[in-house]
Amino acid sequence: MNESAAPLTPEVLAVLSKDPILFDIIQRGQPLKSSLSEDLYFKLVGSIVSQQLSTKVAAVIFRRFTELFPEAYPHPQLVLEASDETLRSAGLSFQKMGYIRNVAAFAAEGNMAHAVIDAMEDEALIKHLTQIKGVGRWTVEMLLMFALERPDVFPVDDLGIQNAMKRHYQFDLKGKELKLKMQEIAESWRPYRTIASKYLWQSLDNAPG
Repeated sequence: MNESAAPLTPEVLAVLSKDPILFDIIQRGQPLKSSLSEDLYFKLVGSIVSQQLSTKVAAVIFRRFTELFPEAYPHPQLVLEASDETLRSAGLSFQKMGYIRNVAAFAAEGNMAHAVIDAMEDEALIKHLTQIKGVGRWTVEMLLMFALERPDVFPVDDLGIQNAMKRHYQFDLKGKELKLKMQEIAESWRPYRTIASKYLWQSLDNAPG
C-alpha cells in the first residue's frame, strides 16, 4: 500500500530543490542508505533497549538480550515466559523489561504482523503502536522513517531536526513557535519529508537509527 522512501530520483529532487537551503544540504550530503525491515517487532524492541543509552552500550545490551533466546531471536512468547532474573542478566533495567514485555504481548496478539502494519497509513500506525505503554510518538516516527521507509514523515519533536533547521534556516525559536516554523518550512518538502529529514540529520552527522 505504501511506497518505500524514494531515493533521489528526478521526481524527488524536483520537489526538494524548490527549497534552495535544503537543496544545498542535499548537494553537499552523501547518498542515503536503505534501512528497510519487515520485522517491526524486532526493530521496536531494539529501539526500547537503546533508549537513553549510547549507541555502543545499546548494541552490547541488545546483543546480550537476543542471545538469551534460540537463534538469537526474542520471539514474543519466549520474552513473556522469561524471568526477571534472565532479562536482568542482559543489563536491562526493570522499566525497560516492562516495556519490552508490553511490546511482546502486543506482538503475540498479532498486532504487529507485517500485513497489519503495511495496511495502515502513517498517523493510524502511530496511534496503533503508541497504545503500547513505553512507546511514544517519536519512537514510532523513527520506525516509520527507517524500518518502514515511509516517505513523508516529519518528526517535529526530534532535537536533531530542530537543531539542524535552526542552524540552516537561521532562526532561534522555542516551543510552539519553533514547531510551527518548522512545519511551515517543511510543507514544500511534501511528499518526501522523510528524505529531507534524513539529509538534515546527516548535516549534523548524528543520524538516528
